[in-house]
Amino acid sequence: MPHSDFQNELYTIGEKLLNKFQRLPKADISEIAFFFVIVLFIATIIVMMIIACSYCCFNCGNGSPDPKGRRTRVQPAAHK
Repeated sequence: MPHSDFQNELYTIGEKLLNKFQRLPKADISEIAFFFVIVLFIATIIVMMIIACSYCCFNCGNGSPDPKGRRTRVQPAAHK
């Protein structure tokens, strides 16, 4: 997707969201509830992505995994 198409798509979504906000005071109670449930869902997804990315960056700060983490014990093979 070219940059200009993506920018236009974001602009269109922003306009729709602004129109929804402007009509919100005159909306029905159920429509207001549904709108806030959707906004809460989107906010939750964004917060979860930020937490996941920050956790990953915290564990792999210099690009290599932590040498103290996840060690497996190797047992010698049993000879028959």
